[in-house]
Amino acid sequence: MSRLSAIKIALETFTTGGDDIIGKIIEFWRQFRVPVLVPLLTILLYISLAMSIMLFIEKVYMSLVVTFNYLFGRKTQKRYKWEEFKDDVESGNSVYPLVLVQVPMFNEREVYQLSIGAACRLSWPSDRIVIQVLDDSTDPVIKEMVQVECQKWASKGTNIHYQVRDNRKGYKAGALKEGLKHDYANECEYVVIFDADFQPESDFLRETIPFLHHNSELGLVQARWKFVNSDECLMTRMQEMSLNYHFKVEQEFGSSNHAFFGFNGTAGVWRMAAINEAGGWKDRTTVEDMDLAVRASLKGWKFLYLGSIKVKNELPSVFKAYRYQQHRWSCGPANLFRKMVYEIIINEKVALWKKLHVIYSFFFVRKIVAHIVTFVLYCVVIPMSVWVPEVEVPTWATIYIPTIITILNAVGTPRSFYLVAFWIVFENVMALHRTKGTFIGLLETQRVNEWVVTEKHGDASKAKASTTHHRRLGFKLSDRLLMLELSMGLVLFASGCYDLAFGKYSYYIYLYLQAIAFIIMGLGYVGTHVPKS
Repeated sequence: MSRLSAIKIALETFTTGGDDIIGKIIEFWRQFRVPVLVPLLTILLYISLAMSIMLFIEKVYMSLVVTFNYLFGRKTQKRYKWEEFKDDVESGNSVYPLVLVQVPMFNEREVYQLSIGAACRLSWPSDRIVIQVLDDSTDPVIKEMVQVECQKWASKGTNIHYQVRDNRKGYKAGALKEGLKHDYANECEYVVIFDADFQPESDFLRETIPFLHHNSELGLVQARWKFVNSDECLMTRMQEMSLNYHFKVEQEFGSSNHAFFGFNGTAGVWRMAAINEAGGWKDRTTVEDMDLAVRASLKGWKFLYLGSIKVKNELPSVFKAYRYQQHRWSCGPANLFRKMVYEIIINEKVALWKKLHVIYSFFFVRKIVAHIVTFVLYCVVIPMSVWVPEVEVPTWATIYIPTIITILNAVGTPRSFYLVAFWIVFENVMALHRTKGTFIGLLETQRVNEWVVTEKHGDASKAKASTTHHRRLGFKLSDRLLMLELSMGLVLFASGCYDLAFGKYSYYIYLYLQAIAFIIMGLGYVGTHVPKS
């Protein structure tokens, strides 16, 4: 009641008597700040601090476990049996299991030849491998080009099938599910998935399949991604830092400790029996790969991550494409968590420790808390504490914990360590979209099932490098202006100015840097612009 009374008094002060508008605003702010904003901001601060501690403990723990396993743990070949397939005169190629390679694509004009070619060059007996191109393209010209490419490889003796469907229901999950309905697919023991921009080395199957073949408890073998365009621009360098941490720490930790991690949707080999037992592909979220992985894990299947095997692929270099990708990657896991948390709790096939890992560590801390605390603490609470000095953010939350977390993230990419300041402000900007996507997924509101395929450029960015270089700074305001980023940038800039004039914490240095990052990205001066043909 006292808070409501304070709001009433503040409104009456602002609406009655006198012509001194500035004076009224100052008095309104004084009446409103202490009884209303201080307690609200304090609550938000405590929540942020709790989440920050949770994230800090999670990252330190994972890093310590991965480091210990690297120095003293058993090597992969000792934990799991691996034996090379050997030709047998009597049995012939039947010693090799039948493998299906699926290549889903959607209007992939720039990369379809690279992906199909890489899949067809895999070293495996020709009568024991089936290539399946799942083309959901809506552009008839591109569909014809892809079909011709498949026919070209078929004429060389490659067992390749070009599959299309009359709708895009379920997007990628729908295409993969439809592909497995064919009789020739059901005859295969293992299925390999490569997105359209992925180019595996020819020995990929010979390095991965033996782990599944000789270890019946394994349902999935995941390879690492190698980024062919990480040096294209500053934005791709930032992505490389984040994804290297994901592979070197998060995936290694899950593989070595719990034999569970989220399937990355590509560059992985599934045991067909694991897919079938888990219930197959489902399109209830935009992270069909993670959905399948969690369901297979709950059936008792184990996963293996092989960081030594790297598959070349492309990072999004256009900011708009990256924003769509990050929306999907943050919204999808949050929505899947909402749908599966009860199913995980009541599951009786896996140990309690593994269920706690999946619910708390994998989903809650990494997929929800990490996004929210990054934005709320560093882009809301700290700037607001400048205007509300009664709320003081402790030093350990503004310096010590962020510094340690940043070092742990950056150590996986030592060549980019000098860019760590850019990485911090870049990640904070992206946290705005990830937080928004997380709440959309948790609350299952509009855009929850939005799927925009990440555009790929293949060799186009290299072939048109000279043109791109001259057009990077040119843009149309209607195409490149992002009001959300610009608004946040202006708020942070105003907070920095206020702190410089009246503050006592010297937050203005950080606030100015973060404001500049928001404004630059809001104006579209980030990433590249590959011109259309």
